[in-house]
Amino acid sequence: MSIIYVLITVSVLVAIVFFVAFVYSVKKGQYDDTYTPSVRMLFEDEVVNTKQEQNTKIDKEIIKTSNQ
Repeated sequence: MSIIYVLITVSVLVAIVFFVAFVYSVKKGQYDDTYTPSVRMLFEDEVVNTKQEQNTKIDKEIIKTSNQ
């Protein structure tokens, strides 16, 4: 039964070490993205759904012809 206490203690200590290392790396800027903002203007904008635009044009034409 005492081995369980040892294993739990060791696993908690390892978890604390990894958590401290993670917090340290975040504070030092390890995960900051410095590349993407500089090239964001080179990316294409999202394409507008032309099918939806065509459907609204057709709907407007149908309404126009039905009113005449």
